[in-house]
Amino acid sequence: MKKLSETYKELGIAFSFPIVIKDANGRKTYYEDRYSQWYRCERDANGMETYFETSNGYCERYERDADGNVTYFEDSDDLWYRCEYDANGDESYYEDSNGKKRGTPKSSKTCEGKVVEVDGIKYKLTAL
Repeated sequence: MKKLSETYKELGIAFSFPIVIKDANGRKTYYEDRYSQWYRCERDANGMETYFETSNGYCERYERDADGNVTYFEDSDDLWYRCEYDANGDESYYEDSNGKKRGTPKSSKTCEGKVVEVDGIKYKLTAL
């Protein structure tokens, strides 16, 4: 990714370090210092981080359920894990790139735990 300071220079925009960009809720989404170190992140509609990247090439990606629990994580070091949660928000299944597994995964045929939206109202599905 091109540093924001380089773009500012190309466009002739005056700036000073550190360069900080925040979202509407005041959370940093980009930071760059005078030593060419930077990071950026992306957030979902609830303000939860979904992507993180640094100037040294490291990055992380997250997926979350409707309650904000991380259901999938991966990074640029080839580490990943996935989790499932029960109705109480407790972890019910976990597996990772190192072969570690615990719990029992929900059947891929069930819609248990899925969230649907009807006429602007969100519903969490449960099996009968």
